[in-house]
Amino acid sequence: MIGKTISHYKILEKLGEGGMGVVYKAQDTKLDRIVALKFLPKHLLCDNEAKIRFEHEAKAASALNHPNITTIYEINEVEGECFISMEYIEGKSLKELIKEKTLSIEDILKIAIQIGEGLNTAHKKGIVHRDIKSDNIMVANEGLVKIMDFGLAKLRGASGLTQTGSTVGTIAYMSPEQAQGIELDQRSDIFSFGVVLYEMITGQLPFKGEHPAAIIYSILNETPEPLARYKRNVPEGLQIIIDKALEKNRDVRYQNMDDFRADLRKLLKELELTLSKEQSYTKKIQPSIAVLPFTNLSADKEQEYFCDGMAEEIINALTQLEGLRVVARTSSFSFRGKEIDIREIGRKLNVENLLEGSVRKAGNRVRITAQLINVADGYHLWSDKYDRNIEDIFAIQDEISLAIVDRLKVKLLKEEKAKLVKRFTENQEAYNLYLKGRYFWNRRYEGGLQKGIEFFQQAIEKDPLYALAYVGMADCYILLGHFGWLPPKEAYPRARTAAEKALEIDDKFAEAHTSMGWIRTFYDWDWVGAEEEFKRALNLNPNYATGYEWYAVSLAPMERLDEASILLKRALELDPLSLMISTVVGLGLYWARQYDEALDQYRRTLEMDPNFSLAYLFQGFNFVGKEMWKEAIASLKRFVALSMNSPIGIGHLGLAYALSGQTDEALKMLDELNELSKKRYVSSLYKALIYGGLGKKDQAFEYLDKAYDERESWMATLKTAPFMDSLRSDPRYEVLLKKIGLEK
Repeated sequence: MIGKTISHYKILEKLGEGGMGVVYKAQDTKLDRIVALKFLPKHLLCDNEAKIRFEHEAKAASALNHPNITTIYEINEVEGECFISMEYIEGKSLKELIKEKTLSIEDILKIAIQIGEGLNTAHKKGIVHRDIKSDNIMVANEGLVKIMDFGLAKLRGASGLTQTGSTVGTIAYMSPEQAQGIELDQRSDIFSFGVVLYEMITGQLPFKGEHPAAIIYSILNETPEPLARYKRNVPEGLQIIIDKALEKNRDVRYQNMDDFRADLRKLLKELELTLSKEQSYTKKIQPSIAVLPFTNLSADKEQEYFCDGMAEEIINALTQLEGLRVVARTSSFSFRGKEIDIREIGRKLNVENLLEGSVRKAGNRVRITAQLINVADGYHLWSDKYDRNIEDIFAIQDEISLAIVDRLKVKLLKEEKAKLVKRFTENQEAYNLYLKGRYFWNRRYEGGLQKGIEFFQQAIEKDPLYALAYVGMADCYILLGHFGWLPPKEAYPRARTAAEKALEIDDKFAEAHTSMGWIRTFYDWDWVGAEEEFKRALNLNPNYATGYEWYAVSLAPMERLDEASILLKRALELDPLSLMISTVVGLGLYWARQYDEALDQYRRTLEMDPNFSLAYLFQGFNFVGKEMWKEAIASLKRFVALSMNSPIGIGHLGLAYALSGQTDEALKMLDELNELSKKRYVSSLYKALIYGGLGKKDQAFEYLDKAYDERESWMATLKTAPFMDSLRSDPRYEVLLKKIGLEK
């Protein structure tokens, strides 16, 4: 056909082919414009009644003058070829667009509203499309949406055009009444539009099956998976809209496009208002600063922790100020020992100002230099030098912090100044021991956490009222319990005792409230109490990145993933280079079953540090979710190696083996866990995972019950975690969720 001239149309190229016919790009030689020509299958030409009906519908569609409907120019038959000449659209079908990229909720709503505009016009003229699907919707390069193929689906005997047997339309997009051959009205289009909207949001069709009869059964009997299973940050209002559009009873469904469009518009307006508030909030958090690790100029290299502590104390002091964004320690300290331009550091941390300094310590004397730099031009806003006896270290920290605030011209209220110069201990030895404890806590491995506890305990012995040291101890026990390095019933009560002691000393201590929030979530399963603690913590210290991170993790068990995502975004703003926060962002995506996005996140995390073990663990979770068994096993093996045979890694590796059909390897992982349990604590949850993957549900629930009795931390995630999908349909699972308080 290419190169031929049909009537006054010169065929230029083939655009596509499907059940409805072949479409070509053509030159209209009369009007000198580009058009699209659709040639209909010749078997329709044999049915005279079908041709008459087709012509009638084509005329009706051509009368629809609306920017969201493809314009039909003419219908003609030349040399035995019946074709329609229509508007040519430079762009892609919605189906192609969905495959190519993940659409934002805002973009989805804008596209949906345009589809609704077009359908509303058609319905008011008495035309029902009857084949609304993503293939029949074009999105022009400039974003204009066009509905195609109006009227064609109404052809009698159109089974040859669409793979539907005796029904008209495309099976996966059919309404229940359409699938049953019942007389249709505009509500059928509304259902099909709901299917398209679901597809845009999730990348999946709501009703599936291996053959047409199975799909029809699904349409008539099954409820689609919630949107949150496939996409994070889905507003609750959008789920409500989808549910109403996909009602099987058309009398309960949206009755007209006016109501459907109104709800879409309202939701878009709410979303735009939220985004506007977020942007406004982002502007309000300026000015901003990052405190880089102070350089150790002392002969004794063991004083590295002292230098880190100096910078960390200034960070902690500055975070108390409202209106000043302070980048967290982990991100600031990632530039240690690197020769990187100040402006590049500022760009990566998204801050206006940097504080850098050095410490030279000799005997009982210390010299500290500090300088505040404007990132934009590299000029020094302020610098000073402090020569003191070591006993004056606290006074030096106070002087530097207050000088920075003054130079940044932040409004300093009396209450804020009190926070800024607050000292948690006057004991220099206790302070040094605390710094060593935090150094090991930040290493985030089992041995480091145990050493951290030792140093925090020694600091407390030097100063029994040292609140910071109690929080450090609580946080060490929390991580030891959460990752199965200690039995939860041993780790969490010790964490609680330490956190409560810190709050007894100072009930306005944000870090202690954060620790309590985690304990209430993952040990008490007290969801209301946990949220109260986290809100209290962030109200006291809105710059505490770990507070946002842990609050987000506490919301995930309750499927509040959209809120968790907002909190994690804030945590990343405060600590943009934190390996731990970056890893938890990926975990949030995993819980939302956004596996591809999560894998992208872990790729970025591992680019920062290819030996960060937890990234391999959670990366493995996502490979399992995508059934990429080879990659999953490799990633989980890497975690097991880096974590020195951590039971949680062996458990998930066994699950991957089991689900991939490698039964013998899965059983070997069970044997390894049994052997390890003779030497150390091994959570029963890890054995339950493997038995569940092997399809041995009785054994799986036996160990889940044991894990419940052990107060295993990860039991809190059972409602959300995809790694429990093999057991989710069993009635015993819901009983377990009720016991934990995740179901009523």
